[in-house]
Formats: sequence, structure tokens, C-alpha cells
Amino acid sequence: MEQTGRGILVTGASRGVGAAVARAFAERCGDRVAVHYRGRRAEAEAVRESLPGDGHVVVQGDLADPEQVSRFVAEAADGLGRIDVLVNNAALFSDDPATEGRRLTLDVATASYDTWVDGWRRTTDVNLLGTANVTYQVARRMVDSAPPTGRPRGRIVTVGSRGAYRGEPEVPAYGASKAAVHAMTQSLAVALAPHGVGCVGIAPGFVATDMTADLLAGPAGEGIRAQSPFGRVATGEEVAAAIVALAADDAEWASGSIVDFNGASYLH
Repeated sequence: MEQTGRGILVTGASRGVGAAVARAFAERCGDRVAVHYRGRRAEAEAVRESLPGDGHVVVQGDLADPEQVSRFVAEAADGLGRIDVLVNNAALFSDDPATEGRRLTLDVATASYDTWVDGWRRTTDVNLLGTANVTYQVARRMVDSAPPTGRPRGRIVTVGSRGAYRGEPEVPAYGASKAAVHAMTQSLAVALAPHGVGCVGIAPGFVATDMTADLLAGPAGEGIRAQSPFGRVATGEEVAAAIVALAADDAEWASGSIVDFNGASYLH
């Protein structure tokens, strides 16, 4: 079967923003997508089945494990033919992976030292080191293989956070890790530009997903929406549309940018 469109790897794509990003590339651009997941295989398979077109794959791996990162990136590259765009979306913002993504506190004033150390280690292993390792594996493939005629060697879009700037007092490890990946993105933008690879970051504010639905529906919801003068939060589809635009062939001059995407809820 002749393959058309680009090969896109989206980490953390079994639900939420990652799933919206996978769908946006397939629906808007006709791209082939590798849907990455850590533990939610059924959800990842459902995302793949929802994508229009052919050639989509599902890959599994824990970003905290460098060997698993190497394996699933290789599987994605083999399944897609090549990786033209990487979207670094997967992130941990709880201090206990058993919570399946619910945001827990890591309050310096109340957490035990063991909890504090473990929370920072887990968060850094996934959000910073895992993201860096996925980026390395994909970037080296982009550098080492020629793209189709008339196409750039690659685009890397990394999802950061408004929290890198405004702070995350309940989960400081999350905010710090996102600040670090912003800095990583800008460093790699300079390093990879001579090879024709563009690197850009996006820093969303609060996003409405299935994981945040209960919080937005509860007593805190009104205050969260009021953070933006628009009186609402972003949708996953809005974030996905922005990522698709930043990954476009003609978006090279955005490389090195960290794009605020928070509905004017935090200005700096």
C-alpha cells in the first residue's frame, strides 16, 4: 500500500489533549499517526480506530524507562515508515501513578520528605528525562534520513504549560519540569536548525478534558473559568489545532518559540 501524508508520533495519545492531537493530524492533514500510551491500551486502540485513513499504529512504553523509549520510537518509525513530526504530549502531574493522572498535591508545607523526593523523581523521570529521550530518538532519525522531496526534515512540538511561568504551588515538580522542557525546546531549536528540524513549544493554560471534567463541574470550576477574560477554558481541539499549525511545513520561523496558549489568563 502506498503511504501518503506525514508520519506523526504523539506521546500520551490515549485520551485528553493527546487523543485530540492524533485526530487533528489525521483529519485535517491526512497524516499517519502513531498513538502512544503507557497503560491504557483499550483507549489507545479506540483512538486509532477513530482515525480516518490507513497506516495508523499504536505503540506502548513508559517514558521513565530509557529502554522502553528506544523501543517504542523504533516501533513507531517502522510502522509509519518515518517520523516527520513528534508531539511531546505525555506528562505526569501527580505524585502517584496509581491515580491514573489525577492531580495530587505535593505541598512543601505538608508532604513528608519521602513523598517529596519520590514525587520529584517520578515527575522528572517522565516529564523532563522521558521527553528528552523521546526527542533524542526521533531527532536523530530526522537528522540521519532524508525527507521526501520538498518536505522539511522534521518538526518537534513539545507541550509545556502556563504553570512554568505562573507557578504550580500544589505540584511544584510539574511546573519546574515544564519550565525545563521549555528551555530544552529552545536549546534544541538552535542545535537542530542547521539540520532542517524545527522545534517549538506550546504552553497551554487550563484545558477541558475528561480528566478535568469533575473539577470544572465542581465548586472550583467558576474560579478556573474566570482566570481568562473569555470566561472559559480551552478545549482539547483548540490546543490540537494550534499544534497542527505549529508543525506545518511552512511554520519553520516559529522554531525556538514557546507559544502561550491560555486565553489571556496569564500574561508575562
